[in-house]
Amino acid sequence: MAVADWRGVFPAVTSKFTDDDRLDIAEMERCFALQLEAGVHGLIVCGSLGEASTLDASEKIEVLKTAIRVATGRVPVLCTVVEGSTRRAAALAEAAATAGAAGLMVLPGVPYRSDRRETLAHYRAVAKAAGLPVMIYNNPVSYGVDITPEMLGELAADPLFVAVKESSDDVRRVTKIINACGDRYRIFSGVDNLALESLALGAHGWVAGLVCAFPAETVAIYELAVAGRIAEAAAIYRWYQPLLDLDVSAKLVQNIKLVEALVIGSNDRCRAPRLPLAGEERAAVEAVVKRALATRPALAAPRLAARA
Repeated sequence: MAVADWRGVFPAVTSKFTDDDRLDIAEMERCFALQLEAGVHGLIVCGSLGEASTLDASEKIEVLKTAIRVATGRVPVLCTVVEGSTRRAAALAEAAATAGAAGLMVLPGVPYRSDRRETLAHYRAVAKAAGLPVMIYNNPVSYGVDITPEMLGELAADPLFVAVKESSDDVRRVTKIINACGDRYRIFSGVDNLALESLALGAHGWVAGLVCAFPAETVAIYELAVAGRIAEAAAIYRWYQPLLDLDVSAKLVQNIKLVEALVIGSNDRCRAPRLPLAGEERAAVEAVVKRALATRPALAAPRLAARA
Protein backbone atom coordinates (compact mmCIF):
# COMPACT_ATOMS: atom_id res chain seq x y z
CA MET A 1 0.00 0.00 0.00
CA ALA A 2 1.32 3.42 -0.96
CA VAL A 3 1.63 5.83 1.94
CA ALA A 4 -1.20 8.38 1.90
CA ASP A 5 0.10 11.88 2.61
CA TRP A 6 -3.21 13.68 2.76
CA ARG A 7 -3.26 17.40 3.43
CA GLY A 8 -5.17 20.46 2.28
CA VAL A 9 -8.86 21.17 1.85
CA PHE A 10 -11.06 18.06 1.69
CA PRO A 11 -14.71 19.09 1.14
CA ALA A 12 -17.33 16.96 2.88
CA VAL A 13 -19.62 17.21 -0.12
CA THR A 14 -23.40 17.15 -0.02
CA SER A 15 -25.48 14.45 -1.66
CA LYS A 16 -27.95 15.79 -4.21
CA PHE A 17 -31.49 14.54 -4.76
CA THR A 18 -34.06 14.93 -7.49
CA ASP A 19 -37.56 16.13 -6.75
CA ASP A 20 -38.70 12.49 -6.61
CA ASP A 21 -36.03 11.64 -4.00
CA ARG A 22 -33.54 9.84 -6.20
CA LEU A 23 -29.84 10.61 -6.40
CA ASP A 24 -29.22 13.59 -8.69
CA ILE A 25 -26.04 12.35 -10.34
CA ALA A 26 -25.79 15.20 -12.85
CA GLU A 27 -26.00 17.86 -10.13
CA MET A 28 -23.40 16.08 -8.01
CA GLU A 29 -21.09 15.90 -11.02
CA ARG A 30 -21.48 19.66 -11.52
CA CYS A 31 -20.94 20.53 -7.87
CA PHE A 32 -17.97 18.21 -7.43
CA ALA A 33 -16.38 19.70 -10.56
CA LEU A 34 -16.68 23.20 -9.07
CA GLN A 35 -14.67 22.00 -6.06
CA LEU A 36 -11.92 20.62 -8.26
CA GLU A 37 -11.80 23.77 -10.38
CA ALA A 38 -11.17 25.77 -7.20
CA GLY A 39 -8.18 23.59 -6.31
CA VAL A 40 -9.38 21.43 -3.44
CA HIS A 41 -7.04 18.64 -2.43
CA GLY A 42 -9.50 15.77 -1.89
CA LEU A 43 -13.19 14.89 -1.71
CA ILE A 44 -15.09 13.11 1.06
CA VAL A 45 -18.47 11.62 0.24
CA CYS A 46 -21.35 10.19 2.27
CA GLY A 47 -20.58 11.85 5.58
CA SER A 48 -22.92 13.63 7.95
CA LEU A 49 -23.21 16.51 5.50
CA GLY A 50 -23.77 13.95 2.76
CA GLU A 51 -26.81 12.63 4.67
CA ALA A 52 -25.20 9.22 5.11
CA SER A 53 -27.84 8.04 7.57
CA THR A 54 -30.51 8.34 4.86
CA LEU A 55 -28.58 6.64 2.04
CA ASP A 56 -28.83 2.98 1.16
CA ALA A 57 -25.54 1.10 0.88
CA SER A 58 -25.90 0.97 -2.90
CA GLU A 59 -26.53 4.72 -3.04
CA LYS A 60 -23.37 5.39 -1.05
CA ILE A 61 -21.34 3.44 -3.58
CA GLU A 62 -23.06 5.29 -6.43
CA VAL A 63 -22.17 8.66 -4.88
CA LEU A 64 -18.61 7.44 -4.36
CA LYS A 65 -18.30 6.31 -7.98
CA THR A 66 -19.64 9.68 -9.14
CA ALA A 67 -16.94 11.53 -7.20
CA ILE A 68 -14.23 9.18 -8.46
CA ARG A 69 -15.40 9.71 -12.04
CA VAL A 70 -15.31 13.50 -11.66
CA ALA A 71 -11.94 13.52 -9.86
CA THR A 72 -10.26 11.46 -12.60
CA GLY A 73 -7.38 10.68 -10.28
CA ARG A 74 -6.49 14.31 -9.62
CA VAL A 75 -7.32 14.13 -5.91
CA PRO A 76 -8.06 11.30 -3.49
CA VAL A 77 -11.72 10.45 -2.95
CA LEU A 78 -12.63 9.14 0.51
CA CYS A 79 -15.81 7.32 1.42
CA THR A 80 -17.25 7.88 4.88
CA VAL A 81 -18.04 4.76 6.87
CA VAL A 82 -20.62 5.34 9.59
CA GLU A 83 -22.75 2.34 10.45
CA GLY A 84 -24.49 1.09 13.57
CA SER A 85 -22.65 -2.24 13.52
CA THR A 86 -19.05 -3.16 12.86
CA ARG A 87 -20.27 -5.86 10.48
CA ARG A 88 -22.08 -3.36 8.25
CA ALA A 89 -19.21 -0.90 8.50
CA ALA A 90 -16.72 -3.53 7.37
CA ALA A 91 -18.98 -4.52 4.47
CA LEU A 92 -19.29 -0.91 3.30
CA ALA A 93 -15.54 -0.39 3.68
CA GLU A 94 -14.86 -3.44 1.52
CA ALA A 95 -17.38 -2.28 -1.10
CA ALA A 96 -15.80 1.18 -1.17
CA ALA A 97 -12.39 -0.35 -1.74
CA THR A 98 -13.75 -2.43 -4.60
CA ALA A 99 -15.36 0.69 -6.12
CA GLY A 100 -12.01 2.49 -6.18
CA ALA A 101 -11.98 4.73 -3.09
CA ALA A 102 -8.54 6.10 -2.23
CA GLY A 103 -9.35 5.84 1.45
CA LEU A 104 -11.99 5.95 4.13
CA MET A 105 -13.14 8.39 6.78
CA VAL A 106 -14.36 6.16 9.60
CA LEU A 107 -16.64 6.93 12.54
CA PRO A 108 -17.36 4.83 15.61
CA GLY A 109 -20.37 2.52 15.45
CA VAL A 110 -22.92 5.22 16.20
CA PRO A 111 -25.46 5.74 17.69
CA TYR A 112 -24.09 3.29 20.27
CA ARG A 113 -21.55 4.98 22.52
CA SER A 114 -18.76 2.44 22.56
CA ASP A 115 -16.10 2.29 25.26
CA ARG A 116 -12.36 2.46 24.60
CA ARG A 117 -11.90 -1.26 23.92
CA GLU A 118 -14.94 -1.47 21.66
CA THR A 119 -13.98 1.65 19.75
CA LEU A 120 -10.46 0.44 19.00
CA ALA A 121 -11.76 -2.97 17.93
CA HIS A 122 -14.28 -1.34 15.59
CA TYR A 123 -11.65 0.78 13.87
CA ARG A 124 -9.24 -2.11 13.46
CA ALA A 125 -11.92 -4.34 11.96
CA VAL A 126 -13.07 -1.73 9.46
CA ALA A 127 -9.53 -0.87 8.38
CA LYS A 128 -8.67 -4.53 7.94
CA ALA A 129 -11.77 -5.18 5.84
CA ALA A 130 -10.88 -2.50 3.29
CA GLY A 131 -7.10 -2.46 3.39
CA LEU A 132 -7.30 1.27 2.61
CA PRO A 133 -5.80 4.31 4.36
CA VAL A 134 -8.13 5.61 7.06
CA MET A 135 -8.93 9.05 8.40
CA ILE A 136 -10.17 8.59 11.96
CA TYR A 137 -13.12 10.88 12.62
CA ASN A 138 -13.31 12.10 16.21
CA ASN A 139 -16.49 13.99 17.08
CA PRO A 140 -17.44 13.40 20.72
CA VAL A 141 -19.73 16.43 20.69
CA SER A 142 -22.11 14.86 18.17
CA TYR A 143 -21.54 11.14 18.68
CA GLY A 144 -20.56 10.74 22.32
CA VAL A 145 -17.37 8.74 21.64
CA ASP A 146 -14.06 10.47 22.29
CA ILE A 147 -11.06 9.04 20.47
CA THR A 148 -8.37 10.47 22.69
CA PRO A 149 -4.74 11.20 21.76
CA GLU A 150 -3.79 8.16 23.83
CA MET A 151 -6.13 5.97 21.77
CA LEU A 152 -4.63 7.39 18.60
CA GLY A 153 -1.28 6.34 19.97
CA GLU A 154 -2.56 2.77 20.28
CA LEU A 155 -3.85 2.75 16.71
CA ALA A 156 -0.58 4.18 15.40
CA ALA A 157 0.97 0.71 15.18
CA ASP A 158 -1.27 -0.02 12.18
CA PRO A 159 -0.03 1.86 9.09
CA LEU A 160 -3.55 1.98 7.63
CA PHE A 161 -4.43 4.76 10.09
CA VAL A 162 -2.96 7.84 8.49
CA ALA A 163 -5.06 10.86 9.46
CA VAL A 164 -7.42 12.31 12.05
CA LYS A 165 -10.42 14.55 11.52
CA GLU A 166 -10.50 16.37 14.84
CA SER A 167 -13.94 17.72 15.70
CA SER A 168 -13.92 17.79 19.48
CA ASP A 169 -14.59 21.55 19.34
CA ASP A 170 -11.39 22.02 21.37
CA VAL A 171 -8.54 23.48 19.33
CA ARG A 172 -6.13 22.38 22.07
CA ARG A 173 -6.53 18.84 20.78
CA VAL A 174 -4.25 19.61 17.83
CA THR A 175 -1.36 20.23 20.19
CA LYS A 176 -2.27 17.26 22.38
CA ILE A 177 -2.29 14.90 19.40
CA ILE A 178 1.09 16.17 18.25
CA ASN A 179 2.50 15.85 21.76
CA ALA A 180 1.16 12.29 22.07
CA CYS A 181 1.87 11.02 18.56
CA GLY A 182 4.47 13.32 17.04
CA ASP A 183 4.13 13.54 13.28
CA ARG A 184 2.48 10.10 12.98
CA TYR A 185 -0.87 11.47 11.74
CA ARG A 186 -2.06 14.09 9.30
CA ILE A 187 -4.43 16.20 11.40
CA PHE A 188 -7.48 17.80 9.81
CA SER A 189 -9.72 20.37 11.40
CA GLY A 190 -13.31 19.15 11.24
CA VAL A 191 -14.93 22.30 12.62
CA ASP A 192 -15.31 25.06 10.06
CA ASN A 193 -15.06 27.96 12.48
CA LEU A 194 -11.93 26.55 14.16
CA ALA A 195 -10.05 25.76 10.96
CA LEU A 196 -7.57 28.63 10.81
CA GLU A 197 -6.79 28.29 14.52
CA SER A 198 -6.11 24.58 13.95
CA LEU A 199 -3.89 25.24 10.93
CA ALA A 200 -1.91 27.79 12.91
CA LEU A 201 -1.23 25.14 15.57
CA GLY A 202 0.03 22.57 13.10
CA ALA A 203 -3.00 20.90 11.49
CA HIS A 204 -2.32 19.70 7.97
CA GLY A 205 -5.76 20.16 6.50
CA TRP A 206 -9.40 21.08 6.73
CA VAL A 207 -12.41 18.80 6.22
CA ALA A 208 -14.73 21.62 5.28
CA GLY A 209 -18.46 22.16 4.91
CA LEU A 210 -19.11 25.70 3.65
CA VAL A 211 -16.51 24.97 0.98
CA CYS A 212 -19.43 23.40 -0.91
CA ALA A 213 -20.58 26.94 -1.74
CA PHE A 214 -17.33 28.89 -1.32
CA PRO A 215 -14.49 26.65 -2.53
CA ALA A 216 -12.12 29.39 -3.69
CA GLU A 217 -12.21 31.23 -0.37
CA THR A 218 -11.67 28.03 1.58
CA VAL A 219 -8.69 27.00 -0.51
CA ALA A 220 -7.24 30.52 -0.28
CA ILE A 221 -7.37 30.48 3.53
CA TYR A 222 -5.58 27.13 3.65
CA GLU A 223 -2.91 28.10 1.15
CA LEU A 224 -2.22 31.46 2.80
CA ALA A 225 -1.96 29.73 6.17
CA VAL A 226 0.56 27.12 5.00
CA ALA A 227 2.53 29.88 3.30
CA GLY A 228 2.80 31.65 6.67
CA ARG A 229 0.65 34.56 5.51
CA ILE A 230 -1.61 34.38 8.53
CA ALA A 231 -2.77 38.00 8.49
CA GLU A 232 -4.03 37.64 4.93
CA ALA A 233 -5.68 34.32 5.75
CA ALA A 234 -7.31 35.86 8.82
CA ALA A 235 -8.80 38.71 6.79
CA ILE A 236 -10.69 36.23 4.61
CA TYR A 237 -11.51 34.02 7.58
CA ARG A 238 -13.09 36.91 9.49
CA TRP A 239 -15.31 37.70 6.52
CA TYR A 240 -16.16 33.98 6.30
CA GLN A 241 -16.95 33.47 10.00
CA PRO A 242 -20.73 34.11 9.94
CA LEU A 243 -21.02 31.56 7.14
CA LEU A 244 -18.75 29.07 8.89
CA ASP A 245 -20.95 29.26 11.98
CA LEU A 246 -23.72 27.66 9.89
CA ASP A 247 -21.72 24.43 9.91
CA VAL A 248 -21.88 24.21 13.70
CA SER A 249 -25.57 23.48 13.94
CA ALA A 250 -27.97 20.57 14.22
CA LYS A 251 -29.27 21.77 10.85
CA LEU A 252 -25.90 22.04 9.13
CA VAL A 253 -27.19 20.01 6.18
CA GLN A 254 -30.16 22.29 5.57
CA ASN A 255 -28.03 25.39 6.20
CA ILE A 256 -25.29 24.47 3.78
CA LYS A 257 -27.63 23.20 1.09
CA LEU A 258 -29.48 26.52 1.20
CA VAL A 259 -26.18 28.39 0.89
CA GLU A 260 -25.30 26.21 -2.12
CA ALA A 261 -28.65 27.05 -3.67
CA LEU A 262 -28.11 30.78 -3.19
CA VAL A 263 -24.45 30.93 -4.21
CA ILE A 264 -23.82 28.27 -6.86
CA GLY A 265 -27.35 27.77 -8.16
CA SER A 266 -27.85 24.30 -6.75
CA ASN A 267 -30.91 23.17 -4.82
CA ASP A 268 -31.64 22.68 -1.13
CA ARG A 269 -33.56 19.43 -1.39
CA CYS A 270 -32.87 17.06 1.51
CA ARG A 271 -33.99 13.53 2.20
CA ALA A 272 -36.77 13.27 4.77
CA PRO A 273 -37.11 13.57 7.65
CA ARG A 274 -34.97 16.62 6.89
CA LEU A 275 -36.86 19.38 5.12
CA PRO A 276 -35.47 22.57 3.55
CA LEU A 277 -35.39 25.52 5.89
CA ALA A 278 -38.51 27.66 6.12
CA GLY A 279 -39.73 30.81 7.83
CA GLU A 280 -37.39 32.63 10.21
CA GLU A 281 -34.66 29.97 9.93
CA ARG A 282 -34.53 30.37 6.17
CA ALA A 283 -34.60 34.15 6.36
CA ALA A 284 -31.70 34.17 8.83
CA VAL A 285 -29.47 32.10 6.53
CA GLU A 286 -30.48 34.17 3.52
CA ALA A 287 -29.46 37.32 5.40
CA VAL A 288 -26.04 35.89 6.25
CA VAL A 289 -25.45 34.95 2.62
CA LYS A 290 -26.65 38.32 1.34
CA ARG A 291 -24.20 40.15 3.62
CA ALA A 292 -21.39 37.82 2.65
CA LEU A 293 -21.92 38.25 -1.08
CA ALA A 294 -22.09 42.03 -0.70
CA THR A 295 -18.68 42.08 1.02
CA ARG A 296 -17.02 39.08 -0.68
CA PRO A 297 -13.25 39.59 -0.75
CA ALA A 298 -11.27 39.68 -3.96
CA LEU A 299 -8.86 36.78 -4.25
CA ALA A 300 -5.89 38.09 -6.17
CA ALA A 301 -4.01 34.77 -6.14
CA PRO A 302 -6.42 31.87 -5.62
CA ARG A 303 -3.67 29.26 -6.11
CA LEU A 304 -0.96 30.21 -3.64
CA ALA A 305 0.69 26.84 -3.05
CA ALA A 306 1.30 23.68 -5.00
CA ARG A 307 -1.15 20.89 -4.37
CA ALA A 308 0.33 18.36 -1.95
